[in-house]
Amino acid sequence: MHFLWLFYLPSLALESHAAGEGGLEFPTFDGKDRVQEINKKNYKQELRRHEMLCVLYHETLPQDKGLQKQFHMTEMVLELAAQVLEDRDIGFGLLDSRKNAKVAKKLGLEEEGSIYIFKDERVIEFDGELSADTLVEFLLDLLEDPVELISNSREQRAFEKMDEDIRLIGYFKGEESEHYKVFQEAAERFQPYIKFFATFDKAVAKHLTLKMNEIDFYEPFMEEPVTIPGKPNSEQEIVEFVSKHRRPTLRKLRSEDMFETWEDDMDGIHIVAFAEEEDPDGYEFLEILKEVARDNTNNPDLSIVWIDPDDFPLLTTYWEKTFKVDLFRPQIGVVNVTDADSVWMNIASDEALPSAEALEDWIEDVLSGKVNTEDDDDDVGYSDEDGEEEEDDDEDDVDDDDDDHYG
Repeated sequence: MHFLWLFYLPSLALESHAAGEGGLEFPTFDGKDRVQEINKKNYKQELRRHEMLCVLYHETLPQDKGLQKQFHMTEMVLELAAQVLEDRDIGFGLLDSRKNAKVAKKLGLEEEGSIYIFKDERVIEFDGELSADTLVEFLLDLLEDPVELISNSREQRAFEKMDEDIRLIGYFKGEESEHYKVFQEAAERFQPYIKFFATFDKAVAKHLTLKMNEIDFYEPFMEEPVTIPGKPNSEQEIVEFVSKHRRPTLRKLRSEDMFETWEDDMDGIHIVAFAEEEDPDGYEFLEILKEVARDNTNNPDLSIVWIDPDDFPLLTTYWEKTFKVDLFRPQIGVVNVTDADSVWMNIASDEALPSAEALEDWIEDVLSGKVNTEDDDDDVGYSDEDGEEEEDDDEDDVDDDDDDHYG
């Protein structure tokens, strides 16, 4: 699956919480098996029986006891999710890659260890943190309509505050509009990873400066949207535009799509920024990152992954040991996705955060190869005080892009 060096996560979300008072008791596994084996005899029936079918595609159970324990913990993620969602029309299953290879081939499954969701004629790969709460939230999002309607000023204000997400909004005549139906079909291709909104309200559209049948694309942390050209747009035009622009200049690592984000590297590396949004220094550093991203939004070679350590408390100590940085302070560095080698900008103190100009100079040196992860082997640092790197080295590996939808 996605057991990358960066994100090896046990299913700690399944640990029992202390029993709370009425209304605050967290669910624990009740011992009833709800996840079944999917095989050639039942897979068609299971696909027909449920609105959605969630399947773990796995290797045959190994002999190693440690790997067996890991598999059972993964299985328990599905069991708890199935228990919590018992009143929803969602089936859960396990598919053995060796015992049921023909079934896997028919279903188009390729990556062992991955969780796949079957909905209508689509297969969606779950690319999030392997925990029951994250999986449940992902599945509930998939049950929702692919397009959310904005009908009044209150909903419009809430939409405008969603600056961490890629989102699209279109203005259409009504639910029966052929152009709105095309928009819905395009939204299904990206659900639940990218959010689609629509309005039929003239006042909302006027506030958002939308014309009839026009669609705006909002990149995270950008102040102004980009209008998809050529309205009214076909489904293919919408899909192609989103696919081309879905890697933002600055994006936040989220538990629901963390592996998809990490696999979407730039030539084998990520520029990674750690900043706690609730911390004053972290907030200030994030604002500087946003300024840099806005100034460089048209640079196709720049993509910064922002990680808020508060969102991943179980990984903070691991990241600090791996990268040898203090995550209680803002940090930015370049990370090799293959071996975790990294080089971090030398930020002297919280009182001396780099300016946007100094940060842009450092990023320019990263993109040109002057600052690279090979410097880590020689303990070479980088100072932001004069904007010059201390030693040069060669370039990084190459990786490619992603596409996780079928059908």
